Amino acid sequence: MTDLMIGILGIVALFGLMILRTPVAFAMLFTGFFGVWILDGLRRATAIMFTETYSSISNYNLIVVPMFVLLGNIASESGFSRALYDAAHAWVGRFRGGLASASVIGCAAFSAVSGSSVATAVTIGRVALPEMKRLGYGPGLSTGSIAAGGTLGFLIPPSTGFVIYAILTEESIGRLFMAGILPGVLMSGLFILAIWVVTLRNPAAGPVGEAKPLSERIRLFGRAAPLVGVITVSIGGIYLGVFTPVEASGIGAGLVIAIALLSGSLSRAGFVNALGDTVKTSAMLYMIVVGANVLNPFLAITDIPLALSHMLTSFGLGPYGTLVLILLSYVVLGMFLDGLAMLVVTIPIYYPIIMGLGFDPIWFGVIAVIVIEMGMITPPVGLNVFVVRSVAEDIPLHTIFKGVIPFLLAMLASLILIILFPQIALAIPNSMFG
Repeated sequence: MTDLMIGILGIVALFGLMILRTPVAFAMLFTGFFGVWILDGLRRATAIMFTETYSSISNYNLIVVPMFVLLGNIASESGFSRALYDAAHAWVGRFRGGLASASVIGCAAFSAVSGSSVATAVTIGRVALPEMKRLGYGPGLSTGSIAAGGTLGFLIPPSTGFVIYAILTEESIGRLFMAGILPGVLMSGLFILAIWVVTLRNPAAGPVGEAKPLSERIRLFGRAAPLVGVITVSIGGIYLGVFTPVEASGIGAGLVIAIALLSGSLSRAGFVNALGDTVKTSAMLYMIVVGANVLNPFLAITDIPLALSHMLTSFGLGPYGTLVLILLSYVVLGMFLDGLAMLVVTIPIYYPIIMGLGFDPIWFGVIAVIVIEMGMITPPVGLNVFVVRSVAEDIPLHTIFKGVIPFLLAMLASLILIILFPQIALAIPNSMFG
């Protein structure tokens, strides 16, 4: 049996383990370890597992994960996320579909501190869904806006997706963070446009809300200002080159803790909960990085990336035709795998192909993340849909899946625009680094 055949069987085994509900980190770890053992012996496999585990966990850049996760958890426990939503609600709630638009804006703002799509959907969903239900919003629009808005946590910096992509490809975390800003703004705007179209066709789906006086709107924005300030300092500091992404994560977490303690909005129990959730999430992400780095040597030995590259180029579709095939594979995988699983399994295979085709790796990181975001709200897995369903237990799953369709179209539009106009993703990082 050839090395390539063993590699293909290893990939089949990997997906089989994940279908059997094995955590993705351990599925990759087992496949990589036993694959190298079969090909190169137990001594090499053991050496790879120990060295890759140590180098992965000791990677300085990974510190951004627990720091930004802690920042988001403290913001949630302190009620700052509610303040973000209330401020957005005050300014746009008086328009038709305004609460759904406020939910998207709240998700975008909270994404800039949490870096997690699930955390964003849960946090804003708990605040926004009861309010939209009270005002008679259509269940499809209300849940669809939260499920789709939550996916922004995977795109808007500090995105955990970009951190994992940077670790796997050795690209700059700072460049990836900056590359996500304009696409995140674009997608948020297209989501709001989708809400406007839905309410134009069916006004009952998003009734007009109460108009608040200017003084009240300014007051509510003032309540959200501290967290907005933390976001500005963290992301703005990276852009201006004042500090690195790792330093920004520590400064952001320190600032939000200080604000929460000084304002008296963070209880002891809330602080303990935030720390516990941070440890759980960070441990999961660290294990995923370890598993990916143990799997990668196995893939390299079997030459799977090279074989796949030859197969794709043999179709004669050209660079963009090959790119479309890669993106379509993400759509298919998104029906069965969650976002991080797709990222860590596919990037080691697709990254060399993308580089060989001459595409910018930062640009590809952005469009890969967008396609993975689409998988978060497509059946049958649709992780964010199930997350919203856990918050809105009285709304059937098929209603939520139907409600996300306009937002899927908005995501597709943003993907096409970024493919046609790469500078949407590259303008900010290129202006920073030349």
